[in-house]
Amino acid sequence: MKVLLIEPAKAPLTLGGEDVFLFEPLALEYLAAGVASDHDVRIHDQRLDHDVRAVFQEFQPDVVGVTGYTVHVSVVRELCREIKSWKPEVLTVVGGHHATVAPEDFESPSIDVVVAGEGVVPFRELVRRLERGGGFSDIPGVELSMGEKGVGEGGPHDIDLDAFPFPDRTCTAPIRGEYYSEYMKPLASIRTSKGCPYRCNFCALWKLAGGHYFRRKPEKVVEELATIDEEFVFFADDESLLDYGRMKKLAHLIEEAGLDKRYFLYGRSDTVARHPDLLHMWRDVGLERIFVGFESCRAEDLEYINKDSTVEDNEAAARILNELGIDVYASFIVRPDFDREDFAAMRRYCRRLELKFASFAVLTPLPGTDLYEMVKDQMLTHDTRYFDFLHTLLPTRLPLKEFYEELNRLYITAIPPAKGLAFLAKYPLRELPSTLAKSYRAYKGVRNAWRDYASAA
Repeated sequence: MKVLLIEPAKAPLTLGGEDVFLFEPLALEYLAAGVASDHDVRIHDQRLDHDVRAVFQEFQPDVVGVTGYTVHVSVVRELCREIKSWKPEVLTVVGGHHATVAPEDFESPSIDVVVAGEGVVPFRELVRRLERGGGFSDIPGVELSMGEKGVGEGGPHDIDLDAFPFPDRTCTAPIRGEYYSEYMKPLASIRTSKGCPYRCNFCALWKLAGGHYFRRKPEKVVEELATIDEEFVFFADDESLLDYGRMKKLAHLIEEAGLDKRYFLYGRSDTVARHPDLLHMWRDVGLERIFVGFESCRAEDLEYINKDSTVEDNEAAARILNELGIDVYASFIVRPDFDREDFAAMRRYCRRLELKFASFAVLTPLPGTDLYEMVKDQMLTHDTRYFDFLHTLLPTRLPLKEFYEELNRLYITAIPPAKGLAFLAKYPLRELPSTLAKSYRAYKGVRNAWRDYASAA
């Protein structure tokens, strides 16, 4: 059978996303690995090539699988509608993060099956049954099938990550050079763990893993790393550093294997603060950059989002990473009720931490989170195109135009020019013009985001 897997593009109104970074479609590569031995499988990354129709008409698939986050809901529904108009008998399957937390949002005549949770096993069974005959609603993980409720049970309570095949990266071979995050290009991705034991109220990832932290064996991670050609590798984990012993062993195995790569991973500030020796060890085997969710410069904000870390943890983590020469991808949350002094305080804090790079996300109540349940009746819009972490979904204290002027100013001035230039120096010279052009467009989008609310529903 012919299977087409699609990574959707963002909607035109949506900010960020592939306009500023592009990670390989790892989830689809896992799905491909589950069925590729018996079927003809292609991955189409719509973020790089918007012409899905041309690919569809040439390939004529029997099954189309589409993944997506909350911000992609309307895009995915429209894409499936178009696909059904081209070939009504094709089986359309939707999975991914939003399909797991809110499968009902994909109830549509154009969507045949919705899969929740880890999709490799249920998707493989869907394709097998389509080929041999039989219904889908009793497959564990299927939430909706042909408009009927499935059995669900795609639960996260006993996941063996090492039981999955390695992602099939041959499906993205022609375009692998296009994946990147800032100067790290081309950038491969690998998953070494799933879940997080913490309970941040703006995050649903801990719920998707049932509060567990699932780990791959270090030996299997090294085995997969050895198959990756790219020098830069991103650890696509919910949090990579939580298990000290496992990460210490993984570093040793990477060193023993003689792998020469440059790594980018997630780490909490309190984890970094507690284990500087672990970061030192990882620096020596190639850790170049770490994404740290500092979130705020104020204890009351950290308490509000249930972060379970402190301002002191943030400061210690920044100091440790700066001393080790590990780049900090600092992430902060801007609350909609910020006033001008709040923006100024965050700007001063970023400068005090001596950061070279920082991103600022507007506090976003995503479906599936505790925050969403707390504030869903206060939201300005439920249009998923706005769920991009830059459009505010909650009323702002400042007038919208002023809020976005301050947010744009924060992006531009939170990093001192000398630090910003030091970061830009990491880019190949040939990449600088396009990088600066992308930055200009991104800042312009943030500055003018207030205009988008005229069309908000």
